[in-house]
Amino acid sequence: MKKILITGGAGYIGSHAVKHFLEKGLAVVVFDNFSRGYREALEILKKIGDLSVVEGDLLNPSDLQKLFSQHEIESVLHFAAFCLVNESMEEPELYFRNNVIGSFNLFEAMRQNNVKNIVFSSTCAVYGESQYLPLDEKHPTNASNPYGESKLLTERILRWYGEIHDFHYTILRYFNVCGAASDGLIGDSKKPSQLLMQNAVRGALGIEPFAFTCPQVNTPDGTPIRDYIDVEDLVRAHALALDYLKQGGKNDTINLGNGSGYSVKQIVSKVEEITETTISKKEVEPRKGEYAAVYADIKKATDLLKWQPQKSLKDSVLSLKKWYQNFPNGYSH
Repeated sequence: MKKILITGGAGYIGSHAVKHFLEKGLAVVVFDNFSRGYREALEILKKIGDLSVVEGDLLNPSDLQKLFSQHEIESVLHFAAFCLVNESMEEPELYFRNNVIGSFNLFEAMRQNNVKNIVFSSTCAVYGESQYLPLDEKHPTNASNPYGESKLLTERILRWYGEIHDFHYTILRYFNVCGAASDGLIGDSKKPSQLLMQNAVRGALGIEPFAFTCPQVNTPDGTPIRDYIDVEDLVRAHALALDYLKQGGKNDTINLGNGSGYSVKQIVSKVEEITETTISKKEVEPRKGEYAAVYADIKKATDLLKWQPQKSLKDSVLSLKKWYQNFPNGYSH
């Protein structure tokens, strides 16, 4: 039986994609080295449907050859990557090795095994500081941190594989991901999370203290403005992108966001309002590599994929609340 390969399927976004495709009745194989993903997430998801798990590393081509020889793979969703902006500013070598070389190895294994369809997780970090808002896909790419640069380099490699090796791809540039499974089954287990809404909800529930990690920037309230997209909306877009490719859709790059921006302070206030709590706040050393304001123009996603975000900020906050009440310390392993 042909399967969908999900790299990084034990991570936050990847595990939600696994859940989505299993619930659609499809067979999924996850490839993960578990350096940052969670085995427990996949143990939970195995109860839903036909899920195979292969432990291996994208930096080891023999692991990939073994994967492709043991499973008949039809399409690939490539989530596996390091994605912490601040870490990338301190250890860029991690990001170029893991994200760029790892992706290249995956593309080569696909080419050698005649697998052509891929949906690639990219990021709005490829744009850098916005020259206009909202950002559409024609906005210049000028990454302001090695994380964004590593994704941009991978996009370029994938475009050449499309041009020369007839790969069929959709590059999805995410804005800020939030939320958890609406049934509370899985969520974001990173401790601490690098994601604002997750940290604010944890602060509201008293799981851990909340700290502002953002630099002072030139916005109305002095905190960065970002576009927040719910993880379930995000993975639904991946399914639509894969269908689009299978129906002969052209290779393309598409933004995924909500289409509106909220400042850090606005998000914290929203979480307080929705959870009916006052969050104790402190300030710590600001993260490096951040920019003032980005939010997405999502017209292309609507036109090509017939996709619209369905979850509100309140939906995302409540799903996180449910997740953290079920798993206050995240997964155990």
